[in-house]
Amino acid sequence: MDVHNAFLHGDLAEEVYMQLPPGFSTTSSSKVCRLRKSLYGLRQAPRNWFAKLAGALKSFGFDQSYADYSLFTFASHDISIRVLVYVDDLIIAGNNTTAISAFKAYLSRCFHMKDLGVLKYFLGIEISRGPTGMFLSQRKHTLDILAETGLLGAKPTRYPIDQNHRLALDDGPMYSDPAATRVLRYLKGHPSQGIFLRRNSALQLIAYCDSDWGACPLTRPSLTGYFIFLGGSPISWKTIKQHIVSRSSAEAEYRSMAFTCCELSWLKALLKSLGVSHSLPMRLYYDSQAALYIAANPVFHERTKHIEIDCHYMPHQIHAGNIAASHVRTSEQLADIFTKALGRH
Repeated sequence: MDVHNAFLHGDLAEEVYMQLPPGFSTTSSSKVCRLRKSLYGLRQAPRNWFAKLAGALKSFGFDQSYADYSLFTFASHDISIRVLVYVDDLIIAGNNTTAISAFKAYLSRCFHMKDLGVLKYFLGIEISRGPTGMFLSQRKHTLDILAETGLLGAKPTRYPIDQNHRLALDDGPMYSDPAATRVLRYLKGHPSQGIFLRRNSALQLIAYCDSDWGACPLTRPSLTGYFIFLGGSPISWKTIKQHIVSRSSAEAEYRSMAFTCCELSWLKALLKSLGVSHSLPMRLYYDSQAALYIAANPVFHERTKHIEIDCHYMPHQIHAGNIAASHVRTSEQLADIFTKALGRH
């Protein structure tokens, strides 16, 4: 569903004044308008609108998720409804069509709403349904990017970056109009690549994480990369620079594991908000034996004494039975694609 003029629904708690809009005449030039409702362009408008919407949802009986404040859940007897909010767009999912229709009618009484029907396109993501699951892709968004950059007719390439390629220091002039042409050529050859969410997938979180020690040639911090599946479907992935320079590759890898562990803990809480209880330990695969030994015993080696306390969050999760860390061969480390330049093979 979509909300018409969403920001105009918000109520202002502060005193806000504005100049008279064009077309109004007054005998005094000092006259101004005091706003009783929010207005587009105000800094308060998005926050006030969300507060108004959240209040309406809570009045209906929804609870706001602590894992994601944009997610609201309703559960009553055998009826379950979930609402995900992005500014003025709402995704509604549930197990009872009659209850969903009643909820939509309630929203339409509260706000001026437009029912867009079954979810097919949201934030650039296309959703296709089938008997075995759902397929998510960004084909239209990809083609729009290629058209905007004038590369619709470019020669496609089969992988986005050359094997073992590293960005090096360069003192030459800056490009006036830089573009990741190689990546765009890869997208040209694979515009319909997407994610398939299987209907019968096991609701078990499985993660792969990796690091590249001292990868940045400028400041030397290491890279962290992780790749997380729900059953057989990828749901979360990231590449990020570590915020400090690690003294050893084992430390960089240990930090990578701790970072991934935090993401797993959040996903577990998010699944709980969606009504999915995750009773089994979450699997974490890594290709560094040294990092696994440190995670199993933080005082395993003298060189770990300088590591901050927040990185030792990982052993606590292992000992609590929330995480099960396992070694995986480098050739089977899926997170390598987020820390290294890999070719076609």
